[in-house]
Amino acid sequence: MKQTIKFSLAISTLALLLSGCDSGSSAEDKAVIKSLENKIQQLENQLEQSELASAEAAKSSNASATDIEALEDKIANLEKQLAGHKTTKVTSGTLEKVQKQGYVQCGVSNGLPGFSNPNDKGEWEGLDAEFCQAVAAATLGDKSKVKYIPLTTKERFTALQSGEIDLLVRNTTWSLHRDSALGVNFAGVNYYDGQGFMVKRNLGVYSATELDGATVCVQAGTTTELNLADYFHFREMKYTPVTFETEEKTIKGFEAGRCDVMTYDQSALYALRLNLQKPKNAIVLPEIISKEPLGPVVRQGDSQWFNIVKWTLFTMINAEELGVSSISVDDMKNSNDPNIRRLIGLDGPKGKGLGLKDDWSYQIIKQVGNYSESFERTVGMSSPLEVKRGVNALWRDGGIMYAPPIR
Repeated sequence: MKQTIKFSLAISTLALLLSGCDSGSSAEDKAVIKSLENKIQQLENQLEQSELASAEAAKSSNASATDIEALEDKIANLEKQLAGHKTTKVTSGTLEKVQKQGYVQCGVSNGLPGFSNPNDKGEWEGLDAEFCQAVAAATLGDKSKVKYIPLTTKERFTALQSGEIDLLVRNTTWSLHRDSALGVNFAGVNYYDGQGFMVKRNLGVYSATELDGATVCVQAGTTTELNLADYFHFREMKYTPVTFETEEKTIKGFEAGRCDVMTYDQSALYALRLNLQKPKNAIVLPEIISKEPLGPVVRQGDSQWFNIVKWTLFTMINAEELGVSSISVDDMKNSNDPNIRRLIGLDGPKGKGLGLKDDWSYQIIKQVGNYSESFERTVGMSSPLEVKRGVNALWRDGGIMYAPPIR
């Protein structure tokens, strides 16, 4: 009797599991679930027959025990099939999709110089755009295999959650709420930033502490808007917010005189100032009022893709630290340094753990470069923005840019 109850419960449990899996499943998933449900029905019929046989005669008890053992084996097999089905569903994710479509769908800004912006030829360039290229080089062996999808701040997370994009690299701040409530994961920080202020030069203001009573242009629905409120409230200063839906409208509002001040991530302010009709008429104030770690974002539930994006960033940082660049990487194939040999895929874990070819990291460095190369030509001193490395320098050079070892 105890055995009968045990297996009845086991079958009921499997049935409940399958009914839960059926919600939102694909056609292929439902076919597998239907097959398992049929097998459960067969087991239930066999169990009923065993109970009847057990009631007829004591001699049947040995046969019933045999039947129960057989049922136990079948239930165990069903559990394995169900578990195996779930595992396959999780691991066959974004990488497979990217390889089938032949390009990475990368969500970027609508046009932010230095980070992601189309040039005169319509080619996307910038720190974020180059990171998209690095992921394409790692996964497809060709940095040009990227489809850039411009997104507003309101659209960016929805586009990632829905699968419209495979990767979001759009000057997006890593925060607790976003990491825990939106179904996304931040794969690292490719630019440490902080919120700042830009003012009209003729105001004669040279510090954020002088902004009491100012009108401030700010983009709605962003952490920027929240940080602004915190800054003025804590210092018991008054201000009037003038909100806009997009970056473009915010900068136009500032230029048109709708406000005295514009607030945004400081790096973005340097970039947006270049778009003003008279850039020299505006200055960026020195104060930083927040921590804004910006980085690439992926959907939760796909650990393989998360690891690929994360280690693409770590490869670029490690390459700078080891002195391996797009120019020197081929010569480094003759290096005896075990760290360099692991970095470019000659030794060590190579690409198996990520589901990639062994030269995945070599392709990143050869085609895109190390972190320093990308930083300097997009936002650094070799670019129109002329942003100093600051905290974005390597840890050994006084910054906080650091990556785990490749080994």
